[in-house]
Amino acid sequence: MEGILAKLRIITPLEFLSFVIYHLLFTTGVPVSNMSKRKLTRRQAWRVAKIQEERQKRAEKRERETDALLEDSALEPEEIGLVTAHFGVQVEVVNIDDIERKDRFRCHMRANLGSLVTGDRVVWRREKDSDMGVIVAVQPRESELTRPDSHGALKTVAANINHIIIVFAPYPEPHSFLIDRYLVAAETLGIRPVLLLNKIDSVNNKNRASIEQLLNIYRNLDYPLMEVSTKTGEGMETLKDFLADQISVFVGQSGVGKSSLVNKLLPTAEQRVGALSEARQKGTHTTTTAQLFHFPAGGDLIDSPGIREFGLWHMDAQAVLEGFTELRPFIGHCKFRDCRHEQEPHCAILKAVEDGHISAERIASYRHIIASLEK
Repeated sequence: MEGILAKLRIITPLEFLSFVIYHLLFTTGVPVSNMSKRKLTRRQAWRVAKIQEERQKRAEKRERETDALLEDSALEPEEIGLVTAHFGVQVEVVNIDDIERKDRFRCHMRANLGSLVTGDRVVWRREKDSDMGVIVAVQPRESELTRPDSHGALKTVAANINHIIIVFAPYPEPHSFLIDRYLVAAETLGIRPVLLLNKIDSVNNKNRASIEQLLNIYRNLDYPLMEVSTKTGEGMETLKDFLADQISVFVGQSGVGKSSLVNKLLPTAEQRVGALSEARQKGTHTTTTAQLFHFPAGGDLIDSPGIREFGLWHMDAQAVLEGFTELRPFIGHCKFRDCRHEQEPHCAILKAVEDGHISAERIASYRHIIASLEK
């Protein structure tokens, strides 16, 4: 006992403060890799503590202001709204009954409502003779579009999505393993994926056979598949009809024409974003903000670089396996419980590949994803 006590020492106030600040930074998601390598100086510790104190004061002030607004008789009766964008401590809302959704309001939100995202349906009250309002409640979400953040934790970036539109094109050359990553993510989220081949005017004698081979993989899996061209207009009316009265999101690698599709479907989209930046001052619209655009004929489209790609590193091998719909009937029928479906004897999935129930391309794609997770 005496030996243990002899090893103990009383820490200094600065060391204790450093420990508290480290804990605050870690729990709030601030990178702490450098913090673990060196101690804070007295001035650094003071500055970090000061910043945390100022942030807390600002949050408390916003909460008091929001409470004051709710008690103010200058607020209109409650309405149902749709969150169309998130800007820091405020959200942009439109009245759900506003068919054209031209009138957009900046709304304060109470801390006890949790995090709101584009696509959320809320109960709100507008200020009289103003373009401001207050969120008073959030309706349950029908679906959540999530992706892992830099720390590996799932982050919700949009809500109430009906379809994930996976966009690909003849150029850059499409690969099944990339498309399958999106499909696995969509299946895991429980949101119906749709495949969209863009730039079909670029299909020629050199790439036609490989494109058809790729499309046949997904036709055989009964995934909805559309083919369009923003250049010739072919298939665009079919796409518009499909997107009507839905909340959809485009995903896909760079260069496949997602922005061109948005501009073709919504010719005023770029003008509206520019006008928003002027009206709301600088910093109100960034590339990390999921923005909801409305189709004149009905339906909404959420577009943002922040949700164009889905990492799968938060998933385990079993979740990836279940993300391949045609593999599901054979899961659990292998001889060995820890079967990796590579070369083990009596593997039900390998047998299904031999029998033609699973394509060689899809099982190769599955293995490619698993290998990327292990790395």
